[in-house]
Amino acid sequence: MIPTGIKYIFSNSTNYLHQILGLLTIMSKELDSLLAELKSVHEDLKPISTDIVVVADWVRLKCQYGCKSYGNHLCCPPFAPKPQETKSVLSEYRQAALVRFEAKTDPKLQAKGASRALGGSVTRLHKTIFELERTAFLAGYYKAFGMSAMPCNLCESCVVEEMLKKDQAVFELDLLKCKHKDTMRPSMEACGIDVFQTLKNAGYSPKVLKDYAAKVELFGLLLLE
Repeated sequence: MIPTGIKYIFSNSTNYLHQILGLLTIMSKELDSLLAELKSVHEDLKPISTDIVVVADWVRLKCQYGCKSYGNHLCCPPFAPKPQETKSVLSEYRQAALVRFEAKTDPKLQAKGASRALGGSVTRLHKTIFELERTAFLAGYYKAFGMSAMPCNLCESCVVEEMLKKDQAVFELDLLKCKHKDTMRPSMEACGIDVFQTLKNAGYSPKVLKDYAAKVELFGLLLLE
């Protein structure tokens, strides 16, 4: 015979467990509904937990040393969030989605670097990431925020690049001069995210490309809740 007190505790615990499971079911259905809506914008996306997103300090060095876009684009370092800031932001989210794009290179522009050669695909990615963020926001996911890939190319040349050509000093608040501030979003790598390891954690098999003849895939990240 189970004592009345214990029966009461057990009953309450069971009810509480049912409530939690019911809440999780509702949340799962809501997320499934959102994913269906997002896939109407862009089909190729994968829901993930933000726990698998890796942020590392060394990533910023790849921007600072070796990338011509460093300091020349408002979506790039030093204007983009620092790795520590990105870690802090990610801690406020549980769910996200990786967005995959198949990119096409322009053979005529290969000599001018990856950003130029992939120009059309990068533009499409940036615009799509913004549209996905907007769709999630309007669906009630008010924390939704998108991250793209590679430097923004919504303008022929960034306002910062134009300022530097004129030998004008550039400051952090010059971010306000962006001509597409409503749609421009920083890339994952610009914010210190180790994209390769994050993709591996999500089940993808990223590889370093040796030439433009290889299949090119670009990834964006949509933070949800």
